[in-house]
Amino acid sequence: MVKLDIVSDPICPWCYIGKTHLFKALAEVPDHPFTIEWHPFQLNPDMPAAGMDRREYLETKFGGKEGAVRAYAPVVEAAEKAGLTINFEGITRTPNTLDAHRVIHWAGIEGKQTAMVHALFKAYFEDGRDIADHETLADIADSVEMDAALVRKLLATDEDAKDIRDRDAHSRKMGVNSVPTFVVANQHAVPGAQGPDLWVQVINDIKEQLASPE
Repeated sequence: MVKLDIVSDPICPWCYIGKTHLFKALAEVPDHPFTIEWHPFQLNPDMPAAGMDRREYLETKFGGKEGAVRAYAPVVEAAEKAGLTINFEGITRTPNTLDAHRVIHWAGIEGKQTAMVHALFKAYFEDGRDIADHETLADIADSVEMDAALVRKLLATDEDAKDIRDRDAHSRKMGVNSVPTFVVANQHAVPGAQGPDLWVQVINDIKEQLASPE
């Protein structure tokens, strides 16, 4: 197997699009060699724990309503091409994602990390749910067959919060400054929401290398 590390944030639309492209390729080549692990990156590490109003966040970040519309136009187009329905109107708050990353980490311990990542993307981008809210996170955990009561209990503590921050900082020190970033075999970085065709080519190239004698 070949390790595929994915650095992402569950409120990053390009991460959702990039994940969708990747998994289309994985479905096309079901005997792919990848074993996947997700890693934390906070787009807004200084976001208040309670998050903030979505419109205020976007207009502050992009210099007003028109700037926000311009910035998100390519996202909307790329999402539609990927077959995703992103309900931007339904997203009322931009959350702090530290706790979401903690739940992704705990899901990884149970072998349910990708299912949790997908559930968080859907909850945020399609259902407009606040994925900083502990009850919401516990409910999403339950949907991927994790122990919601345990997740709720852990979220009430600082368990693994420092680890998430440290891993985020480590990725930045290694040169990751935008997400998604995919790292193949701990050697080759593939930045951005690359299309399924590129991933199919990468997978086939790796399979050829693994099949050829040294």
